[in-house]
Parts: sequence; structure tokens; C-alpha cells
Amino acid sequence: MKKTRRKKPRASNLAKTPLRSEREPLVSPNHQMASDDGKPALPKGWVWTTVGEIYQIVGGGTPSTNIDEYWNGNIPWITSADIYGLKNIRPRRQITRKAIENSATNLVPERSIIVVTRVGLGKLALTITPLCFSQDSHALIDNSSLIFSDYSLYYLSQAVQIFKYKHRGTTIAGVTKKQLSELAFVLPPLPEQHRIVAKIEELFTKLDAGVAALKKAKAQLQRYRQSVLKDAFAGKLTPAWREAHKAELEPASALLERIKAERQKNAKAKYKEPPLVDTSNLPELPAGWVWARVGEISEMMQYGTSEKADEEASGIPVLRMGNIQDGKLDFANLKYFPTKWPDLKEYILQDGDVLFNRTNSAELVGKTAVYKSSHPKAVFASYLIRVRVNREFFEPDILSWFINSFEGRKYISSVVSQQVGQANVNGTKLFMMPVPFLTLLEQRKIISEIERRFSIAEEVEKVIDHSLKQAERLRQSILQRAFAGQLVPQDPNDEPAEKLLERIKAEKAKRETDGKTKSR
Repeated sequence: MKKTRRKKPRASNLAKTPLRSEREPLVSPNHQMASDDGKPALPKGWVWTTVGEIYQIVGGGTPSTNIDEYWNGNIPWITSADIYGLKNIRPRRQITRKAIENSATNLVPERSIIVVTRVGLGKLALTITPLCFSQDSHALIDNSSLIFSDYSLYYLSQAVQIFKYKHRGTTIAGVTKKQLSELAFVLPPLPEQHRIVAKIEELFTKLDAGVAALKKAKAQLQRYRQSVLKDAFAGKLTPAWREAHKAELEPASALLERIKAERQKNAKAKYKEPPLVDTSNLPELPAGWVWARVGEISEMMQYGTSEKADEEASGIPVLRMGNIQDGKLDFANLKYFPTKWPDLKEYILQDGDVLFNRTNSAELVGKTAVYKSSHPKAVFASYLIRVRVNREFFEPDILSWFINSFEGRKYISSVVSQQVGQANVNGTKLFMMPVPFLTLLEQRKIISEIERRFSIAEEVEKVIDHSLKQAERLRQSILQRAFAGQLVPQDPNDEPAEKLLERIKAEKAKRETDGKTKSR
């Protein structure tokens, strides 16, 4: 049967709906000239204003956590960590009416916009129920039918990023109420606000479907990799190879006995063999393979240094637990030791050293990678254990892949201990870990089979990641066109935004005079 080549997914297929018709010009003939203050030109009927001119801005606060009667009430209270998306707030805590009366927090109505102005700067969300919030945010309240909150939400999702841009790389106290109030705001006629939101959500729905499909494909790649490892350590990648080379393969059990004898011979003190591996709960291995322990196939196991490293990018890189990503070493976000550090020789990594993450979250503890001679010269920190295998009999990649496999993770989960919110697997438990032992020739064949399959998966993943980035750029392009008046046509019958703004200001002034909302 003739095989059909599968085409790589193209990001351009994510959203086939055009943002405007081919006959519609990029800039509408109804656009005004740029304003004297340098702001971009707007379509006729639109107007520049500020957040403070159209919204009442109120701050938040945190009721005292030492007073029990302030908490576990029925009023949602959120921090920036409870904001998961523009329309996705998940409150974890509730407060009482007494907490509101005795703290700086404010209860704001539904369809208010929460703008994070401190920790989590740049996040924002639309409330769907009345709620309170911490001092890390401000709320925009309009209490009016003259502004479409969904329009403001999408507009501000882009506009507030200017604060992140201005303060990147610095530690800041946050954006002030005054700065938020002075943030420029593009106001179209009210009917056009609704048309813009409808078009944005139509395009985003299609875009989200494409992104979801890409993320699903990426998750399937991870399952595929685990499937490859499972087959590798069940001998399913090399049955034909074993059959073709059976005459030249020494049983792994005999090899293991040789290793033990050599270790006994070279031991300075009496060598105590670890107990035999209990195979009752382990998968059956192919003929000629045997279960061994990590300690039996290793020449050394060593904890990393606890010496404090420097963030200044000079000297010798120190690999930490965050530098192990998806079974590989990632040399980003490094810390450093000086080149004349006295203990450098003791911790310098060598080609083939397996790095095991002994302390992390329960999901990540035990992640493993191999240091290669092609990597920059480096040492390793205390949350890592170095395992140096006997390369006369064992390949480090085989050990690393097995620890990262489902069966390896299963063992780690069975021996992990929890300490102050962290999971730990110490050196003794790693030493006792069962690992398939087979001839060096077959190990190398398995490595080539795994690498071939993984390289294909990696290429597909690159295409997916590129498409996801294109999707995000397309999302930003949709918003940029929306707020430049290029996403939907203007209707000359709409009330001009200038008149709308006058009504908004009048209503806001009346509301503030009434003083019905507590402001801080």
C-alpha cells in the first residue's frame, strides 16, 4: 500500500477568516488626521479620552488575617493569583461584611474590571459577581450603560501592558491610581463597541479552536515519547536485532556478576552487596536481560554543593534543579562560581554524568538529564545528585531515560518523602532503584532507536510551537486592528463618541457627588 506523506500543520490555517474584506482599505477614508499630541489617528466619530475620565477607580486591601470574624464569610475576596484570564476569576477565599467595614478593601459590582497594578502587573479580568480584592489591584467601575465593559476589557488587555514595558527589569512598588487614571483610552461610539467585541470574539473563537488542537497535539507528543520509552525498556524496539545478534550477546546476568566481582576485588573495605531486586511488581524483561540496582551499575554517587552562587554571569555555571527540562540540560537562568573556587575540582561535571533532581515538587522530583562534553563547563548544586555509571557496561542515556520513563517515575513516587511542602528522594533510595540491565551493544541500539523517534517528535513539536507563537501574534494583530478602527466598518448613523463621552462624564460626576460608593 502506498503511504501518504502527512503535511506539516501550517499556522496560517488557524484562522482562515479575513480580518477585513479585500476591498476594504487598511485605513478607512473616515480616519481623522493624527492629533496634535502625537496620538495615532482615529476613525471619524471616535475620540481619545483617559481611564479616569470614564471610570471610577477604587483600590483594594486585605482584611487582617489575625481576626477570624473577617474570614470565611460569603463575599468573594481575590488576589492577582485568582485571575486566570480576562473572564476567568476563581476566588479561593471569602470575607465578611465586617471585614469590608474595617479594612481598605472595597466591594465592587459585577462587570467591574479588576486591573492588577502591583504583584502580577498586567493582569486584568471582568467580574461576573460582586467581589472584593487585595491591595495589588484597582477596580474600574462605571455603573453605566454608556460603556460596554467587554470592549474596555479587550482594549485594556493591550493598553495596560505599557506599564509592564516601562518597568521591565526593575523592582517596582506598582502602578499608582494616578497613572492608571491617566492611561489613554480609545472610545468608539457605543454601537460600534458592541460590533467590535462581537467580531473579536468570533475570530478568537476560531483561533482558540486552532490553539486547543495544537496543544492537544503537543500533549500527544509527550505521551508518544513515554510510549517509546515503555517499548524500549520492554525490549520491543530491538527484538529483530536481538535475534540477529544472539550468538554474540553475553547474558546480562553474567555481566552483572562480573561487575559485582570486580567491585568486591577493588573495594578497600568488605563490599556488602545490596539485596536482590524484588521483581514481583516489575515488568517482565526479555530473555537475556536482568533487573539490577542503580548502585550496582554506578561508579559513584555524589550530592551537589550547597555553596552560595552568584547571579553575575562570570565564572563557572552552577546547574540547579531548574536547569533540567524535559530530560535535557537547559543552560538558561544560571548562577555562577568564580573560576578560582577552591572546591571546583570536586564538583566539576564530566561527560556522561547523570544528574538526578532529588528535591522538588512531587510532580518534578526525580527528573533527570545527562551532562555531555558538548555542554559548557559546569558544576552542580545541592538539590542534584551526580551518578557516574560504569561505562564499560552501561550507557548513561539508558539510565536517564529509564528514570524519566513511566516505570522510573512509578518507583520514585513509591519512595518519595514529603518535607515542608517539598518532595525528596535521597541518595540511598536512588541507589536501590531497579533498572533494566542488558548488554552494552543492545543498549547502544536502543539509544539509536529512541533518538530516531525522538528527533521526529522534536521536529513536529517545533512546528507546533511556531504555530502557537503565530497564533498569539495573530491574536495581538486582531486587537490592534480592532482599536485602530480596522476590524469592523463604521456606521455614520452612530452617535459620535465625543457626545457619548460628554454623557459619560456627566453621569460619572453625578454618581461621585452622590457618594454612594466608598472610595479609597
